[in-house]
Amino acid sequence: MAKAESDLRSMITQGKDPRELPWYRTDLEEVQQPAKTILENYSKIQPDQVLQHVKDVFPYPCIGAFRFLDMSIPQSPAYPEILERLKSGQKLLDVGCAVGQELRHLVYDGVPSENIYASDLRQDFFDIGYDLFADRSTLKSQFIVSDIFDDNSDLVNQLSNGVDIINAASFFHLFSWDQQILVAKRVVSLLRAQPGSLLIGRQVGRTDPADPEDKTIEHYRHNVEIWKKLWKQVGAETGTEWEVEAWVEEWAGADKIMKTFLEGMDTYKLKFIVKRV
Repeated sequence: MAKAESDLRSMITQGKDPRELPWYRTDLEEVQQPAKTILENYSKIQPDQVLQHVKDVFPYPCIGAFRFLDMSIPQSPAYPEILERLKSGQKLLDVGCAVGQELRHLVYDGVPSENIYASDLRQDFFDIGYDLFADRSTLKSQFIVSDIFDDNSDLVNQLSNGVDIINAASFFHLFSWDQQILVAKRVVSLLRAQPGSLLIGRQVGRTDPADPEDKTIEHYRHNVEIWKKLWKQVGAETGTEWEVEAWVEEWAGADKIMKTFLEGMDTYKLKFIVKRV
């Protein structure tokens, strides 16, 4: 996903058509669940128009497998707890939110949209999300254009010690080990400084991760043990303590296409729940 994400962002920045990428696929014939249901029932798109609507609004590479509509938060074992906490007034931030698909699922499941924040590097993604889900006039969630590494960003200024739950899907693996330490510290600073503050997410993992001391690794990928090591280091350096639950899953469904992107690497989906204690 790291290369796919960087290729996509680069092409958008350069004004090129991402469909020119060699791994862009055009042979899929349906939008998978739960995205299809949300587009029909939340966005009120007619069932026979959903596929063309998605193609018209979001003609970018990952549409080839509709991975950008593959919701990760509802797949977390913590989802019932997350729904209960958000419905009671707690706040969630989706970092690297892309078009905001995750937050629409939360709203569809009854979470007040004003309890959700989302951030990404470009306003373009937010605008596409509004068009895709047809909710520009109704959604009350706040989208923040921000670089996670910017100490003076709106994200830092508005949300430091201000959210209870952070979702980071396909995010940490975009960075080197040292950058991930910085990202994790940013997560610590954004979450409320109290027990129960929660980070959930998923990313590409490897069965044979590199040595974290290898500074040549641009996109570091963990196994369960190394992911826990990262949070132990972050805890020691921030004076905090974290309970880390992590597990691996094989590529399946829309994620099967990752096998093609990551050919030659022994990879899997790494999923996690990190809770402050």
